[in-house]
This record gives sequence, structure tokens and C-alpha cells, in this order.
Amino acid sequence: MNQAALSSFIWSVADLLRGNYKPHEYGRFILPFTVLRRLDCVLAPTKDKMLAELKKKTDAGINPDPFLRRLVGEARFYNTSPMDLPRLLGDQDHIRPEHVDAWLNPSGDLAAMQAIFDDKRHPYYEHREAA
Repeated sequence: MNQAALSSFIWSVADLLRGNYKPHEYGRFILPFTVLRRLDCVLAPTKDKMLAELKKKTDAGINPDPFLRRLVGEARFYNTSPMDLPRLLGDQDHIRPEHVDAWLNPSGDLAAMQAIFDDKRHPYYEHREAA
């Protein structure tokens, strides 16, 4: 996505927000979703493998946590919800409270998740255009 397209997209989102939120409320909406998107990007490379491993271990009656932690590697945290922002955008009619709850309450080492935001020298994510 080039600079002009990105700018246009951001302003179109801002125009949508104006109808539902007052300007002083924008931060309550934009910042949490910015953080969620960043976490999505961190988890994206291992998401499908992690969900498959979760099902395999759960079906076998084994605690999946140590296996999932090893699988996600440097991220050191994981999210067992099958949903992420691109999937939510593509399936808005089927958003379920249990998916949103699992998505907003990731499993794993929360201190490690916080460290990602503190580590400015080693970014753990890359920006990718949503599908």
C-alpha cells in the first residue's frame, strides 16, 4: 500500500468514526485496536500452526501450554482464539462473544508481551497489508 492509499484509508476510517464517536473519544477506540493489530502481526507467522497444535494436544487430553509457548518462539505469548482483525473484517456476521473474549485475553506470558512494546531495538512484528 503506497503512502497516498494509506493516508486515504486512514482518513476514511476517521470519517466513519466521526459518526459514532466524539473527537475526545477517538483515543478510547483507536489506541486499543492499534495495540490489538500489533499483537495480531506478532502472532500471525505462527497462528495456523498454533491452532492446529492446540487442537491436537487438547484432543489428546494434554496440557497444550508448554507446546504452544515453544511453537510461538520469540513472541513468548499466544492467543487461542481463531479470530484476528483481518478475519473479523471478513466475517462480521459471525462475531461471537467467546471469540472476542479469547482474543482480548491472550494466554501465555503477559510480561513477555509487554516486553515487545518496550524493546525498540528488536521489532517483533512487521506491518502487512490486511487481506
